[in-house]
Amino acid sequence: QVQLVESGGGLAQAGGSLRLSCAASGRTSRLYSMGWFRQAPGKEREFVAFIRWSGSNTYYGDSVKGRFTISRDNAKSTVYLQMNSLKPEDTAVYYCAADETYLLNFRSPQEYDYWGQGTQVTVSS
Repeated sequence: QVQLVESGGGLAQAGGSLRLSCAASGRTSRLYSMGWFRQAPGKEREFVAFIRWSGSNTYYGDSVKGRFTISRDNAKSTVYLQMNSLKPEDTAVYYCAADETYLLNFRSPQEYDYWGQGTQVTVSS
């Protein structure tokens, strides 16, 4: 089993920055794919960013491209989401997700086997 714990959420002003962390524990050696999603009240869960534990490719949702950066620290089994130029519409609960396979359809939340509990991000105008 794998456990994911997010941290780093909170309140930020528009134009500000936050960095989210997702620490994986348990059978982390089997993980291959990591993603960040977010869900605002009354809305569907939205793809934010994706990275694999090996390789350098990263992928982003259109609404965050150019403002958010996903990265990883393999030694710490931790994935980060650096969020810059925050907007009020970025307000949501942010979730970390992981899977043991080489995901191709990584934008779909249904593809992931493991999820964190979520961390609230609130951006004020």
